Amino acid sequence: MRLKNFWRENKKALLSYMMVGYPDYEASLEAFRIILREGTDILEIGFPFSDPVADGPTIQKAHEVALKNGIKSEHVFELSSQLRREFPKQPFLLMTYYNPIFKIGHERFCKRAKDSGIDGFIVPDLPPEEADPLKEVCQYFELSLVFLASPTSTDKRLRLICEKSDHMVYFVSLTGTTGARDNIPLERLRERVRVYKSLCDKPVVVGFGISKAEQVKEISQFAEGVVVGSHLVKLCEGRNFEDLKNSVRELKAAL
Repeated sequence: MRLKNFWRENKKALLSYMMVGYPDYEASLEAFRIILREGTDILEIGFPFSDPVADGPTIQKAHEVALKNGIKSEHVFELSSQLRREFPKQPFLLMTYYNPIFKIGHERFCKRAKDSGIDGFIVPDLPPEEADPLKEVCQYFELSLVFLASPTSTDKRLRLICEKSDHMVYFVSLTGTTGARDNIPLERLRERVRVYKSLCDKPVVVGFGISKAEQVKEISQFAEGVVVGSHLVKLCEGRNFEDLKNSVRELKAAL
């Protein structure tokens, strides 16, 4: 499994998020290619949804535009299949809300994801307490299921998240929604990740609000990976592909 094998290499990871179909399908495909070519270690593929409760304005807009562009599940899996043919080594995680999985059906959704080269899911609105039916199907198809922890997660909940997560945990840097921020509470975050690591030995990646190389450098001192999303989506909006290329290079270099 690509995700499991990646962490065996004991490297720091840049995780990059992009939305399928934003600002249109072809532009998003090119953006995905760029961020993979320029050093992304683990790719997060955004699945457009009508009620993205964990996302801030930038990614909310990307969801809305992608849906208006007529992007459906078949387009998401078509894009991931194309990228998998071109980039056979990097792990791909599908970032999706639970409703599309439930509507399509656990087994059908997981099979389509697996067949299209997806390695696992991040489902921000699925709590670990309610995830066993999906987790069972994911295990059958050898797909990772990654859960989110936050600075407010109790020790008991961190242990549960660790137990249920496959191969890594996604630690949210702050309370609230996604979106690039000038300032992140690094000291509090560092302490909470330290607590997490005292309870769980699975790699932890930190996301939400991260947009600058200096933030990546700081966070990579105490986490195994850093997630950048809204910042890259914003560059894709204007088809600023040269800026997108340079930004990923800078973020990767900061690791």
